[in-house]
Amino acid sequence: MRTVFCRKYQQELEGLEFAPFPGAKGQDIFDHVSKKAWQEWMGHQTLLINENRLNVMLPESKVFLDEQRTKFLTNQDYERPVGWKPA
Repeated sequence: MRTVFCRKYQQELEGLEFAPFPGAKGQDIFDHVSKKAWQEWMGHQTLLINENRLNVMLPESKVFLDEQRTKFLTNQDYERPVGWKPA
């Protein structure tokens, strides 16, 4: 099992098996984000796409999601759907 010092959780955790996408951003996530944090981001990203009715083919949606991913994975204040509360 590969471990990384997770940027979100500030501890050694299981790492991803491969970079989530090509390029420097994907490599950075592979090197510094745990599998747990990435799975949580994927769930939150789905929530943002659905609740905000984003078209992920539009450049502005991609920019928004990229910004939110960075905030989420670095423990900054990230977007949550209006009125949404976790179960």
